[in-house]
Amino acid sequence: MTNDKELSDLKLERKECPKCGAIWINNKHMFSGTAASYDRSEVDLAGLVCNNLGDETCINPSKGIEGGQTWERRSGYIEGAIAAKKGMLEDMRDQFGDL
Repeated sequence: MTNDKELSDLKLERKECPKCGAIWINNKHMFSGTAASYDRSEVDLAGLVCNNLGDETCINPSKGIEGGQTWERRSGYIEGAIAAKKGMLEDMRDQFGDL
């Protein structure tokens, strides 16, 4: 009995950064915990981790590239969201007073 079924050449290659534990599957960066991945995730990882804490063991090919997410950018977003919510609450207080 012969098997005429075609076999695929599918393979999985997993790399893990020894410095931060970031994971690449088939050379595509995947965020741990969420398995999220998008076109610029390596640049975001560089801005958040590699450019600040990386060393010669870092395997992120985008290490050293400026841009993407940074802690300063995230902090600005959070501060802006808090200011907007505070402004909305103040507007409601001014509009409705003490009910």
